[in-house]
Amino acid sequence: MGRMLRMRETCEYEATRNARLLENKARLESLGILKTVSEIRKPLTPKRQYHKRLYALTPLRRSHRLNATTDHLQPRRSLRLAPKVEPTKKKTTLCEGEEEKVRPANAPYIEVRDADLQITPEGSARRCNSKGRGSVYNPIFGICCHFCRQKKLCGEEDCKRCGNFDVDEPCLGKTDCSVCHSSSGVFCRACLKVRYGEEIEEVRENKGWTCPHCIEEKGTNPYWICNSSICLRKRMKAPTGLAIYKAREMGYKSVAHLLMEELQRGNKLKR
Repeated sequence: MGRMLRMRETCEYEATRNARLLENKARLESLGILKTVSEIRKPLTPKRQYHKRLYALTPLRRSHRLNATTDHLQPRRSLRLAPKVEPTKKKTTLCEGEEEKVRPANAPYIEVRDADLQITPEGSARRCNSKGRGSVYNPIFGICCHFCRQKKLCGEEDCKRCGNFDVDEPCLGKTDCSVCHSSSGVFCRACLKVRYGEEIEEVRENKGWTCPHCIEEKGTNPYWICNSSICLRKRMKAPTGLAIYKAREMGYKSVAHLLMEELQRGNKLKR
């Protein structure tokens, strides 16, 4: 019984609600409000019509690189695949009976400008005060030592190359191997003394002086090797660092003499 009453009340509520909605709609239509709302909801700008573009009717874009010449149509190649061309060496005319001189490693030829041929008086005085490795760095005239790899001007007072910037003169503070004349035989005064126990004056007077690389290659002095960090790494050995203090405490003349003794001892143990 209660259920039927609830259903009857719901039907009456729905009928009353629908009648009220129809009455409100009719009233809005009579006032013209519904028409105004529909006009407001319309977009202010008309919708753009989409026109499909036919690309076949337009000219295709081409690169200016391809339109210039037909040479650009060639495929790009890597430079390492190109045939290697040996650099042309400047030939000098020699008279009969003359031999072509090999330029020493401590006097390499360089092309310089007038601006490079300048050194202050303070720099010149400071250069002569230090005779070890030199104290004035110069990337143009300085010759790189094979061990310390410092491109410094030497401290020799009579050196015309480092003092007067004469490229045709050798550096008196750097060595030159009489066999290879390469950069591996260039040592400054300090490295030559500490690492090999030799003096630059004795090497300068000895025209037949050979570097450790050539001595090892010829086999004239067994176990005498170059102890620079570059050469030791090639031998899979750790660089010695400041081994001169250890060598002097043990009574050796230089690091090279210490290494020579260690190599001899290691070779005997292997046997």
